[in-house]
Amino acid sequence: MENKTIARTLRFLSQLMELHDVNPFKIKSIANAAFKVDKLPFPVAGKTVPELEKIDGIGKSLAAKIAELLETGTMAELQDLKDKTPEGIVEMMGIKGIGPKKVAIIWKELGIENVGELYYACNENRLIEAKGFGLKTQEEIKKVIEFRMAGNGKFLYAQVEKDVIALMEEIRGIFPDALKHIAGEFRRLNEIISELVIVVGSLNQEIAFNALAELDTLQNVNLNGTHISAELTNGLLVDIICVDKADYYYELFMNTGDTEHVEAVLSRINIPLEQPETEELIYQKAGLAWMQPELRDGTTFIEKAAENKLPTLISYHDLKGTLHNHSTWSDGVNTLEEIALYCRDELKLEYLGICDHSKSAFYAKGLSIERVLQQQEEIDHLNKKITGFHIFKGIESDILNDGSLDYPDEILKKFDFIVASVHANLKMQEDKATARIIKAIENPFTTILGHPTGRLLLSRKGYDIDHKKVIDACAANNVVIEINANPLRLDLDWRWHQYALDKGVMLSINPDAHRNSGFHDMEYGTNVARKGGLTKEMCLNALSLAEISKVFERKRSH
Repeated sequence: MENKTIARTLRFLSQLMELHDVNPFKIKSIANAAFKVDKLPFPVAGKTVPELEKIDGIGKSLAAKIAELLETGTMAELQDLKDKTPEGIVEMMGIKGIGPKKVAIIWKELGIENVGELYYACNENRLIEAKGFGLKTQEEIKKVIEFRMAGNGKFLYAQVEKDVIALMEEIRGIFPDALKHIAGEFRRLNEIISELVIVVGSLNQEIAFNALAELDTLQNVNLNGTHISAELTNGLLVDIICVDKADYYYELFMNTGDTEHVEAVLSRINIPLEQPETEELIYQKAGLAWMQPELRDGTTFIEKAAENKLPTLISYHDLKGTLHNHSTWSDGVNTLEEIALYCRDELKLEYLGICDHSKSAFYAKGLSIERVLQQQEEIDHLNKKITGFHIFKGIESDILNDGSLDYPDEILKKFDFIVASVHANLKMQEDKATARIIKAIENPFTTILGHPTGRLLLSRKGYDIDHKKVIDACAANNVVIEINANPLRLDLDWRWHQYALDKGVMLSINPDAHRNSGFHDMEYGTNVARKGGLTKEMCLNALSLAEISKVFERKRSH
């Protein structure tokens, strides 16, 4: 074992000790030994314990630890501390800019146990309220995590949206007369993007290559036949396909749908497909209604297209209100009044559902029963004060380990609606996690099931549940399922939307906003709702104020 490896192990041990608040003198002596071992001019491996003891900065106790490491590959004390530390916390300690003391605060005071949750907390502005953190530190941590996330070659749609739009603007400016369109995952509005595909027609590849190589937004630009490959400055791979104008729509079709979708459509065409003048013509020859790009993942909607029964997909402008949002009463940034006025005046919405955290979410200033009543007094006051708008009294009530909600019935019945969500103990077996959620769904006060799997895209897969059983329970108990619109969640996954809709379960596009800018996440929620085939008729917050008031009233009266 090399000195550097030994030094790194000792340094890691000192960091874990600091994390777990071990004797500061001991921490300092191990950290000092790590530094000394790293600088030694001779290898430590092969030295006897008495020889190790004589090395400056090591001594008897540490000599025994190093000998143990050399013999077994680890140290009992190190292993003991690792066993007490969640895997995600160990990973977090590798993030530049946060040492063990800050990680301890993040873990023990904020209840955050992995890098994905930390990134989500940065987006919610939760770090700035913790001791020793400020806005600058929060932003630096967020950037480091984004860089790490990009390292696997995958990006959230929301992460790359601005860069993709900016690149297309540049391409339009350079080639104003050419046919051009984004294809691939981005055109399908996929939640995760691994490559940006752009199809350009009526363009010489050499001319295109020379022009694109000059752009500051692209790097590593290469020409390979009809393909120009490059990368955006954030690392996203780009494939620009240059074809003759006559082949443009065929290439756009071929490069928009996934392989399964394209093959399913082409298998229905029995005559030669000669240079179609539109994408619509391709679907027409396949005996299908034209399919929106977002529906071109797999074959879910092929039969509906064959029967001309494709859904009229919901649009962002169909939304009349916003549900599941947080204010300064818990861990939000804006006051109730600021939120209400923003939703009314800027977003032109009819209503707001406020759903601050419940009492179990201590890390997010969850509302005690007393504070619930105080907040509801403020809502009553604001509903009299603010005209042309209504605030509904909601709560994001934690689903406890046994599936119960964390307020007594006499408090639950005071809310207009309740979003029930899991926030703790995310590692249950599938059967237990499913039973826990179903019990919450069966609670007569539950209106909406919040972020059903708790996933954080690219960082936490979420808890395993039997989706069919959960959705069936929602159908049986008249519970709406949330499409959490935060770009990191987008949960319920769009792949389950059709099953829910077929069962008669309404969905709700909820931003889970913790600041006013977060309301715009409803656009990302609408994207995946469209992928799942959601119509405005089956979206809870596409109902008017009068309509949704009746829905809430009916639920409360049963």
